Amino acid sequence: MQDIMIVRDALEKGSLDSKIKQIYVDEQRVSYNRERYIGAIDRFMQLFPSEKQIEIYSAPGRSEVCGNHTDHQNGMVLATSINLDAVAITAGADDNVIRLVSGDFPMEEVSVEDLAMKEEEKSTTTALIRGVAAGMKERGYKVGGFTAYITSDVLMGAGMSSSAAFESLIGTILSGLYNNMEVSGIEIAQIGQYAENVYFGKPCGLMDQMACSVGGMIFIDFKDKEKPEVKQVHSDFEKAGLSLCIVDTKGSHADLTPDYAAVPAEMDRVAEALGKSHLREVSTEEFFGALQVLWKKTSGRAVLRAIHFFEEEERVLQGVKALEESDYKEFLKVIKSSGDSSAKYLQNIYSPKDVDKQNVTVALAVSEHILGKNGVCRVHGGGFAGTIQAFVRNEAVDEYKEKIEAVFGSGSCHVLKVRLQGGMRVL
Repeated sequence: MQDIMIVRDALEKGSLDSKIKQIYVDEQRVSYNRERYIGAIDRFMQLFPSEKQIEIYSAPGRSEVCGNHTDHQNGMVLATSINLDAVAITAGADDNVIRLVSGDFPMEEVSVEDLAMKEEEKSTTTALIRGVAAGMKERGYKVGGFTAYITSDVLMGAGMSSSAAFESLIGTILSGLYNNMEVSGIEIAQIGQYAENVYFGKPCGLMDQMACSVGGMIFIDFKDKEKPEVKQVHSDFEKAGLSLCIVDTKGSHADLTPDYAAVPAEMDRVAEALGKSHLREVSTEEFFGALQVLWKKTSGRAVLRAIHFFEEEERVLQGVKALEESDYKEFLKVIKSSGDSSAKYLQNIYSPKDVDKQNVTVALAVSEHILGKNGVCRVHGGGFAGTIQAFVRNEAVDEYKEKIEAVFGSGSCHVLKVRLQGGMRVL
């Protein structure tokens, strides 16, 4: 714990700027985050005036890089944490109650002496807090109360996983305050998924939580979902001269649940036609050898989506290899190929129910026109609406941002960096 006024003074004087730069990578975001931390401390002091000693924690948002719609088939994924995050100013509490304010929302209060799942709390922030605490306790870790003010600039609804960042943050706080930071990032991710699945009531996969909690560019193999293989992949996008841009195409996610659900359902149908539960259990040779039968047993789109799965698995491995060898030219080829496959085979860039609204398709076409040889783009996240992702050469970022925002509006293009740390104690 550190004296709150000493920390605030150090921030104001710029004494922590080097640490902020290390976390957020981008020099241009140092002053923004310095002021953000000071504002969060001021709000914490208003909410909890008796607290004089604090700790600061952070958990980032994430971006899927390669492996579009493969995790639900026990596949492989390449993902990264980004330099947008949820930050908590926090202090331990002796009464076993978590008191937490996030942004402008009302205070949440959760007793760690009552961690049973409550049906009436589903789909609420309270459920996530209680679920993370319960998951920690079930794994044999200590839990306790704390006070916290949380501020987040992880964009909601933009495929950056604001909920996973929140879950990772709560898990990291409990790891720091009560377990000497000994709970691994992988376990915190699994606990976050448990909270979201069981307590919140959303059947999400594990990729989002893993990218937020472990941090950096990571390869995840979900062949054994109980014990996924996770490894950090060396990358240096600053040295490569690349920035990650996420463009909000202003498309609505309303009424798209059936479109999202159809992707794993159709892949499952192909696997079941081959006597398996998931496509990961089927070899590429077995799948292509049975195409004539699968075509009749399932559907053309189901077969195309399965083709995407098998080829995307190979692309993930190619992307990892390219990064490990610092071959960013090859890496960009892999990302472009992934995007092309999502469009042609996975078919998740617009809803077939409304072919007139093709925000993502237009954004991809316009981006390719703007970028030329200065970058590549692909659909981001689940698809059908929402955001696209572009890896852009630094010297072309300003032009890309200006021209794409001329189409989708001011502030629609978010220029990000790959963050190397996952959930962490900042101070």
